[in-house]
Amino acid sequence: MTHFDIILHLLIIAGFILAIIVASNILRQRRTPAGTIAWLLAIFLIPYLGIPLYFIFGGRKTRRIAGSKTNIHLPSANIIPQEKATMLDMMLRAYKIPGATIGNKLDLCNTGEEAYNQLINLIDEAEKSILLLTFILAEDEIGTEVVKRIAKRAKEGITVRVLLDGLGSMHTKRDFLQPIVDAGGKIAFFNPVLKSPFHGRANLRNHRKMLITDEKRVMAGGTNIALEYIGPTPIPDRWKDLSFVLEGPAVKHYSSIFVSDWEYVTGENLGRLENEFELKGNSTVQIVPSGPDVPGDPMYDMILTATFSARKSLWIVTPYFVPDETLEQALSLAAHRGIDLRIIVPEKSNHRLTDLARGTYLRDIQHAGGNIYLYSKMVHAKTMIVDNMVASIGSANMDMRSLFLNYEISMLTYSYKEIADTKKWIEKLMMDSKIGVPEIGKLRNIAEGVVRIIAPLL
Repeated sequence: MTHFDIILHLLIIAGFILAIIVASNILRQRRTPAGTIAWLLAIFLIPYLGIPLYFIFGGRKTRRIAGSKTNIHLPSANIIPQEKATMLDMMLRAYKIPGATIGNKLDLCNTGEEAYNQLINLIDEAEKSILLLTFILAEDEIGTEVVKRIAKRAKEGITVRVLLDGLGSMHTKRDFLQPIVDAGGKIAFFNPVLKSPFHGRANLRNHRKMLITDEKRVMAGGTNIALEYIGPTPIPDRWKDLSFVLEGPAVKHYSSIFVSDWEYVTGENLGRLENEFELKGNSTVQIVPSGPDVPGDPMYDMILTATFSARKSLWIVTPYFVPDETLEQALSLAAHRGIDLRIIVPEKSNHRLTDLARGTYLRDIQHAGGNIYLYSKMVHAKTMIVDNMVASIGSANMDMRSLFLNYEISMLTYSYKEIADTKKWIEKLMMDSKIGVPEIGKLRNIAEGVVRIIAPLL
């Protein structure tokens, strides 16, 4: 036996041992059965590719992978009494998430133009602080204008903290953001992709979006800062998205989440936010974070509970629809029960692979009696309405990455007016949509089947 053969033999043995170790780690984590099987197949069938990919992208909710980021501690103030809480509210309280708060003012941003104007107004009107967390801050004309205005406010003495996701804003250069730093503001990137890639954190993206000013007003939802999302004037191909401006006690929850995220990245403690908030309106809202810094999977369990508890209707808008088997079955059962189930997705999203992955799920739900709407353009909103009793608007897509991996946040409103406004927005989408997912040929069916197998890895 040559030295080469001996080395090769030792490498094979080492690879097998490493595969066993990695597989045991996967089995100890709380994953969907499909996700567990997909990773095990990748590791044992193609170990020299599967194992490195797992170390880079396979991390979930383990304290080692989440690192030093501690669980979020949300303040409990102006919470509605337990006896008045809905079943959904009570379920979320079991996750140590504060119940719905009263006395909030909530205004929807129905278009990209409205969202842009609100964003600029919040920046320009800030008196003490500007805290910005976003997945994407693009180096285009919109990003340039936002950076310029934030830098101007920092130069005027406003406290500025800008936190960008390391993957979503990977192409946003430090030089582009330098005007903010030069003016006295601070910039940070959440889990940079090229920093310690084999620690599993590359898979844990911060997909939350929020702009908080003076710790009194917040703009949040699903909208990133780029020309395709927002702008001062309409453009033909602008994506449909939904965001909102919130005032009142619930702003504390967004502030606490930003403080936690910022401290994890920079080590700077911005302090507990104890200041009292005025009651601003009649909206009752509940803030639901999810991710490695939240015990369990409250966002997923909230959607699952809503699906099982729906009595009349369940409307869902999402750009990417790749549920796990349990959620797909719950939605199919809701359709079988006669629930008015409507799922609105873009006819073609910006991710071809996820469009392939969603096909079998959507057809199964359609065959069960659900209605699938294919919006003519790209829709990026993430919203849901249950029985006209609660509406959610947030950052989480209806896919396994958002529901089980990413740092996400959603706002639930239990108030009639805001639910009605959200419903009107969705109805406008449906007017420009095709109804029904078309049947497909054998080749497409095979392609969708293959992608469905690897869907948990997407």
